[in-house]
Amino acid sequence: MRWVRRRGSPVQGNLVDLLSNGQEYFPALIEAIDAARVHVVLETYIYADDDVGALVTDALIRAAQRGVDVRLVVDGFGAGDLPATLASRLRDGGVRLEVFRPVRGFRLARRHLRRLHRKMAVIDDSVAFVGGINIIDDHNYGPLELPEVGPRYDFAVRVRGPLVAQIALASARLWFRMAQQRGLRETATAFTEVETLTTAARQARREHHAGGVAAALLLRDNLRNRRTIEREYLYALGAARHDVIIANAYFLPGTKMRRALLACRERGVRVRLLLQGMVEYRLQHFATHALYARLLEAGIEIYEYEASFLHAKVAVIDNSWATVGSSNLDPFSLLLAREANVAVYDPSFAGVLRARLERAMAQRSARVVPEVHARLPRLRRFANWAAYYVLRLGVVIAGVTGRY
Repeated sequence: MRWVRRRGSPVQGNLVDLLSNGQEYFPALIEAIDAARVHVVLETYIYADDDVGALVTDALIRAAQRGVDVRLVVDGFGAGDLPATLASRLRDGGVRLEVFRPVRGFRLARRHLRRLHRKMAVIDDSVAFVGGINIIDDHNYGPLELPEVGPRYDFAVRVRGPLVAQIALASARLWFRMAQQRGLRETATAFTEVETLTTAARQARREHHAGGVAAALLLRDNLRNRRTIEREYLYALGAARHDVIIANAYFLPGTKMRRALLACRERGVRVRLLLQGMVEYRLQHFATHALYARLLEAGIEIYEYEASFLHAKVAVIDNSWATVGSSNLDPFSLLLAREANVAVYDPSFAGVLRARLERAMAQRSARVVPEVHARLPRLRRFANWAAYYVLRLGVVIAGVTGRY
């Protein structure tokens, strides 16, 4: 695949397992934490005080009491409601808890827009987890009481192999950034760790590992990796020749991404989108619907997931490229937040993810019929475009409109 050779980002020899929903993810995560002997690093946007949060908390404390260096980083906005009792329990249990950019003052102020949205875990530099699953029960919908709704639909990957060194380095760099606020001693210690892991990641990239698959860590931040995830999507779409499936919870791509999708259709590539069917955030929901007409007109198939809330951020292209991670295709993820995806270049992995997405589209989703969508009432069309331009205004206020 042409863009692989150009970018040189994938590393060979990784074992990558696809995990669906918390039902598969949390037992694997807790098992890895319980096996830890040196250190555990966990980053998450949301850390809920529910049954799942309690299980993960217990596992982290057990590890800390064994003498393992346990670090937990939560976002100051997503986990802004973390109870003080839970935070105290974690810290008293030996967990080094840090809050990324705590929210002070007006919650929707511009300075609060750059969040830690990625969900990553690294255990003993031997196994790592990357995906879209927060530390929250699949049936926990916050203030919404929805007992009849199924589990939240999401994915993560478990990685073993040389790519783990890059994931560990990414976590260490964030820890170093936060250590600078805690004094010179902790800053120096964190810097030494970054230097060590940088050498380990470079060495792992140079080595040729037998077996396993090629995989790449795709980061988005506001320094060196501002456009990495978006560009990888664009490279993959530009190389697509047969089939594209994208499942995304919050879908509001910029001009370049929409053009790439339309260009796929012009080349005869089948394009399927699995999007949110239930209304979680009205403004985002209506804004996404404003894009439907042009996409449907081009022959793109749109399916809306109806069994529960869709939270996945995954894609499969030509059965040879797949990505799983935390990045939505919207301005928040592509331009503001810290995100992490893993791209996997393997037909077997792509086939497994494809099968699960096709099952979800066939059994738990409704296809948007172009003729029916074309008959939407004018008031609904107006609401869709009004929501779209309100969100566009938000991009302008954020100061990133020139890049979207």
